[in-house]
Amino acid sequence: IVLADEPYQMEALFTRDPMKIRDQHILIGMMIIKDIYAKHQVMSHNHGNGYNGAAIELLLPTYGEELGLKGKIAKHWVLNPHPTMIPAMERGWVETMFAFGGEKGMERYTAARTDIFPTGPAGPLRSNRAFAQIAGLYGIDLFLAATLQMDYLGNSSTVTSGRLTGFGGAPNMGHDTRGRRHSSPAYLDMMPRPGRSLIPGKKLVVQMLASQGRFGHNFVPELDAVKIGKEAGFDAPPVMIYGEDVTHIVTEQGIAYLYQADSPDERTQLIGAVAQGTPVGEYADKALVEKLRKTGKIALPEDLGIDPATATHDRLAARSLEELVEWSGGLYDIPDKFKK
Repeated sequence: IVLADEPYQMEALFTRDPMKIRDQHILIGMMIIKDIYAKHQVMSHNHGNGYNGAAIELLLPTYGEELGLKGKIAKHWVLNPHPTMIPAMERGWVETMFAFGGEKGMERYTAARTDIFPTGPAGPLRSNRAFAQIAGLYGIDLFLAATLQMDYLGNSSTVTSGRLTGFGGAPNMGHDTRGRRHSSPAYLDMMPRPGRSLIPGKKLVVQMLASQGRFGHNFVPELDAVKIGKEAGFDAPPVMIYGEDVTHIVTEQGIAYLYQADSPDERTQLIGAVAQGTPVGEYADKALVEKLRKTGKIALPEDLGIDPATATHDRLAARSLEELVEWSGGLYDIPDKFKK
């Protein structure tokens, strides 16, 4: 124990209020569950802590069960105990969850769910950041997170002009680890044309972002991070996830299967196909978009049998933090900063 010379308040870093989840997040989540998790039989996950991930977590007990996916996907997690995972845990979706650390308000819940979380003799959660990083590096099928900005080759960063947001574990979780030697259906699916390589598969790395943001286009020719890195004297720009490692990009317009791209130029075309109406969208005209749909390199919501009009708040298993308390049987304590 290190005695600090000033008080440090514990913050709820991974809590997302379901009331703030937008329909766009829900639509993206529905596409991911149906066409990535189900299609590739993704069993082990790490999620970022944004509203996109929270939407997916709250869709598993509703939309996921509607699709008959319970027990077929999303059974094992390397994840801090997100409150938005409570409904999925209560519905029996989750078999194991190994945590990097704890989350304020989840202490009593994790202590009660010893069937899911590793806990000590006295009850508290036994998290281990180093072990969780190793599991995330080598053990999981999929890493999924939102980002703030992406270039035309799929490189992404949360370091943008006027805003500096930490990467967290994304650079570790969000890349393919060549030391892996065990296989899974999801891992093997990511090498559709192995050629002469003996590498059997690849980790799924899914990046989510809207085609347009509050401050303009989210897809840019060059990341702000490149200029910021040069001005700061960095040897390399602060890129969060490299485009070569990204297997899927999901926008509100559809899914681009980057792992199927035959070249960097085609990777740009796939991105443009799901970011129509933006400058990168000019790299994929309507004829090319239709061709990519037919060849299965992109998918729009209608290709997946999803009506965007049905992506609404009533799809979520919980629509407020108070409903998460109910799901937990009163064991989840809403942090003070979120209380009305």
